[in-house]
Amino acid sequence: MSEQAVSLSESAAKRIAEILATDPDKNAMRVSVEGGGCSGFSYKFDLVGENAAADDLVIARDNAKVLIDQLSLVYMAGSEIDFVDNLLGQSFQIKNPNAVASCGCGTSFSI
Repeated sequence: MSEQAVSLSESAAKRIAEILATDPDKNAMRVSVEGGGCSGFSYKFDLVGENAAADDLVIARDNAKVLIDQLSLVYMAGSEIDFVDNLLGQSFQIKNPNAVASCGCGTSFSI
């Protein structure tokens, strides 16, 4: 898959950089897709201090770095990782064109 398979919005990059700056042991956010959730699959966000695996997609923008494994990338191709701050709260959201349904919480989806 190409580097443009998943993109990172400016607001997401800014927030990830802010979070990583508070923990010197962490150097990236790993985004993955897991089975489960009310719509079939769910997104998982973890701060990691590891190097990217050889087959990880690495997205770097400004001072932010995101790692996505190849299995998760199958489900996330063409997606945008965004950070939303509104009246409902703050959260990372995945705008996934492959999802045919999602739950109200925005962290679960089906394909």
